[in-house]
Amino acid sequence: MTTTTTARPHASLAPLGATEVRWAGGFWGDTLERTRATTVPSIWASLADPAVSPGWLNFRIAAGEEEGTHAGPPFLDGDLYKWLEAAISLLATQPDAALEARIDEIIALLASIQREDGYLHTAVLIDARNGVPANPLQDRFNFETYNLGHLITAGVRHFRVTGRTDLLDVAERAAGFLQGLADDHPVQLAASAICPSHYMGVVDLYRATGNESYLRLSEAFLRVRDEFDGGDDNQDRIPVREQRVAAGHAVRANYLYAGLADLVAETGDAELGAVLGGLWDDVVDTKLYLTGGCGALYDGASPDGYPWQGELSRVHQAYGRAYQLPNTTAHNETCANIGMILWSERMLALTGDAKYADVIERIAFNSFLSGIDLDGDAYFYTNPLRQVRDLPYPLRMPGETALDPVPAPPPSDERLRTEYLSVFCCPPNVARTLAQFHERAMAVTEGTLWVHQYGSAEASVDLGAGRSLRVRETTDYPWDETIAFEVVEATGVAAIRLRIPGWSSGATLTVNGEPVEVSEPGTYTSVEREWSAGDRLNLTLPMPVRMLRANRLAEEVTNQVALQRGPLVYALESHDAPGAALENIALRRGTAFSPVDIEQGGRRLVAIDAEAVVLPDAGDDLYSDIDDAAVQTTPIRLIPYFAWGNRGASEMSVWLPVVW
Repeated sequence: MTTTTTARPHASLAPLGATEVRWAGGFWGDTLERTRATTVPSIWASLADPAVSPGWLNFRIAAGEEEGTHAGPPFLDGDLYKWLEAAISLLATQPDAALEARIDEIIALLASIQREDGYLHTAVLIDARNGVPANPLQDRFNFETYNLGHLITAGVRHFRVTGRTDLLDVAERAAGFLQGLADDHPVQLAASAICPSHYMGVVDLYRATGNESYLRLSEAFLRVRDEFDGGDDNQDRIPVREQRVAAGHAVRANYLYAGLADLVAETGDAELGAVLGGLWDDVVDTKLYLTGGCGALYDGASPDGYPWQGELSRVHQAYGRAYQLPNTTAHNETCANIGMILWSERMLALTGDAKYADVIERIAFNSFLSGIDLDGDAYFYTNPLRQVRDLPYPLRMPGETALDPVPAPPPSDERLRTEYLSVFCCPPNVARTLAQFHERAMAVTEGTLWVHQYGSAEASVDLGAGRSLRVRETTDYPWDETIAFEVVEATGVAAIRLRIPGWSSGATLTVNGEPVEVSEPGTYTSVEREWSAGDRLNLTLPMPVRMLRANRLAEEVTNQVALQRGPLVYALESHDAPGAALENIALRRGTAFSPVDIEQGGRRLVAIDAEAVVLPDAGDDLYSDIDDAAVQTTPIRLIPYFAWGNRGASEMSVWLPVVW
């Protein structure tokens, strides 16, 4: 079987690359083309323009091509590496000579400035060039290992796409530096494992090269982490195998657990796999937003209420208490949401359990896509579920200008996406995830093609033992409920397994017009036969508008409801409730909902029209009597959550009061 990786002996499923599956129009195909035409070029324009960002300038200064000192956050190197990975990934689906030339230019410069021991961090290299004493790993929050991890991942991606080894050589030298730390400076290595992308990176490197020293290095990362006396912010207060609840910085947690899931796929460590499964369940069952957002709190202490106060540590961008899910102040960093996709796809590969694919879909269509605008060139750092006017305190990361040291926050109802953020980790992370999203569509096992994420696509797979399938998938999902598969070529008896989403009810399936029994929601339905060219499967996933409520312990949304249609969560913007304050809009149980096609930002959307109740105004006092005035009604229109904030300043809410 041809797959994107070698190894993974203990994974149930093998993912597919661009040579085996790619989008063919439809929602995700259009999004990929927007990524190619707009997102990747515009991010490079920002990184390469010193008036906007010092991202590329730092590398040029380190190479002696420019004079100056380092500027920007220490993890900005990693942001450029993520952009590089996105650009390389686009080459896998379409040649682009100009983009390839840009990639080559970057690779050559990286190779020229990398130290002989494999270290590469522009802040330290620039200081050394300027005669300023500087050493690696002086501050754990310099993110050197994070940067190197993304460099390694980009090197492996370049090798897989092009077959060349110039960037792979840079990656291997970087891994050599990490190996030196593991051997000689394990405490420094453990202390610097902030947002540990290098866990995933070195396993990727092992899979690409077959060099077992990289697998041993990944085991060393875990060993030195467990021996380090850290805190909850970075998930190193207690050994990983003793962790039972997700705590601390959500991006760091999700990256850590994704990297450890990679390790389980190679070693078969059942104990570690069970720990990761329990932690994932803790997030999904008690800490995941309806939109798939991760990391509810701007700041907190974890574990909150722990009796031994001396063991508490400050937590930033944190997983909070179970069911602690505020809306206006929801943090939900875009990188955390992407990290949850990375962790979930690895758990899916380990287990074949559809619940992981369900969560990937929830995130992808909601809290992930909300991080980028409909034009493809402006971004949110945080992804709240509510935006209100006149908030009496500023929220961080509203979209500040890159080089303004203390940007003035905009009014609370004018927080909009921006092309460049001073903390720029999310935009290139979005770009690489979109450029590679076809790789999450399907997977294979011996004799079986698994379909995880639906979208118009073409796939051609070797299923082993002389069996193969070439299929064409056509659908207007997520707007439409029908998904059609046509077998183009086939040899031998093979199975096609289709995910029946956990949100669905009443799914139906036909093969060549004949009904086939469908399994329960949250599972895969398998159809096995000797396929012939022209065979057709038609899956229908009914998409009624669902009115959802939350657990009784989710205090922030008590007596409120949210709407979901198919995989999409919906939101109400003040644009679509004229004449009424957003906080007074309520829905009656049993309300009739009408899906309606609209166009916004040049993209087709399906909105939901409804008649809402307008509650009496509560006034501005902290507490007030209930007004006896009669309630009124008003027509409203809700749009997919990912599309909010594309029409200028507005208030917005996913959750609305319910009138029983």
